[in-house]
Amino acid sequence: MSELINNRVKRIETLKTIVKQLHRGADPESVRQQLTAIVREAEPGEIAAMEQEIIAEGVSVEEVRSMCDLHAQVVQDILRQQHQEVPPGHPADTLKRENEAIREAVSDMRAAITDIKRLPEEAAPGEALVRCRQALNKLMDVDKHYRRKEDLFFSVLERHGITGPSKVMWAIHDDARGRLKALDQALAVEGAAGGGLGPGAGQLAEEALAIIENMTAKEDNILLPMMLQTLTEQEWGEIWTESPAYGWCLVEPRDGYRPPEPTSPDQTVELSADRAVILPTGTLDVEQIKALFSTLPVDITFVDAEDRVRFFSEGSDRIFPRSKAIIGRKVQHCHPPTSVHVVDRILSDFRSGKESVAEFWIDLHGRFIHIRYFAVRDGKGNYLGALEVTQDLTRLRSLQGERRLLQYGTAQAEKDS
Repeated sequence: MSELINNRVKRIETLKTIVKQLHRGADPESVRQQLTAIVREAEPGEIAAMEQEIIAEGVSVEEVRSMCDLHAQVVQDILRQQHQEVPPGHPADTLKRENEAIREAVSDMRAAITDIKRLPEEAAPGEALVRCRQALNKLMDVDKHYRRKEDLFFSVLERHGITGPSKVMWAIHDDARGRLKALDQALAVEGAAGGGLGPGAGQLAEEALAIIENMTAKEDNILLPMMLQTLTEQEWGEIWTESPAYGWCLVEPRDGYRPPEPTSPDQTVELSADRAVILPTGTLDVEQIKALFSTLPVDITFVDAEDRVRFFSEGSDRIFPRSKAIIGRKVQHCHPPTSVHVVDRILSDFRSGKESVAEFWIDLHGRFIHIRYFAVRDGKGNYLGALEVTQDLTRLRSLQGERRLLQYGTAQAEKDS
């Protein structure tokens, strides 16, 4: 095993072999000693590199995810020893503190479920069911935690060629979200019926809690150490600056960290405020263009002909938050693995000229959201990219009759008054 100590390539190959053995049913204890020797010398990034190479070899993200669940159980105790201190309020500090709060909510929910199960069959769950719902409400906040990872952490990692964690972890995020939503619905039905926690809801709860708890360990022991070894201070500062748009999960950042001053000028090209942009139908200066995009009652994102995000509008009430970290990112990496094939199909059909518009509509927390994609082409028909336009149509769909007289305010404001 000594030949692996200073050989990163061999360590990654050996890790791949061991993980595949685990996936084929090998006893975790039978490989623990071999894993221990490798992981103690390996950097957290080598774990991610191993996952990335397995995906590149054609193994599906879902299969890699199941492999990760197995090998994470084996190496978790070893990886706990690899920690790096960061100042209070640093993005890594905030993520770790959120994980502590998430684990506490998981523990509270498990305790409430245990109390419900211990009650006599004819007894009403009462207080224990209330505690269970309170813990679930806290865990629903994990979506903010995951979205910040998906748009900020993963975007910056991809600049360093590290894509494996984003694909595997995003699939786990979506699984956790789906199970939490299903559990919320199950508890609502059973609570309305006056019953306790049925066997279906109980199993669903334990599966969701296990997924969420395991993810906190992977973040603390693999993702964060790898990022602390890989990212520059400027990139951590970028994450810190962009994070508030996504919100915080159960805890607020502590005071203490401040991002470093930029060491190089912004790469964007800026025109002076009085520099006009001459268009076929008029002339606008830069401030007018920025204000127009911010005022439009829709969210706009433009992806270029190379499938990279190039621009998004910054309205005051965006439906889906956007971070500047995604500029230049492959649009496929901005979507969960389960929907990438749809993105690829739309872009392929747009690029070939087969289609020019694709649209979807969804229910988002009681809001009717309309999402449209348009192929963008120049005057000669050459493909330039794709435009995403997202709009909240909830109020517009509720309008009735006519309004012919001037009256400021929205229909909802009139109703509330």
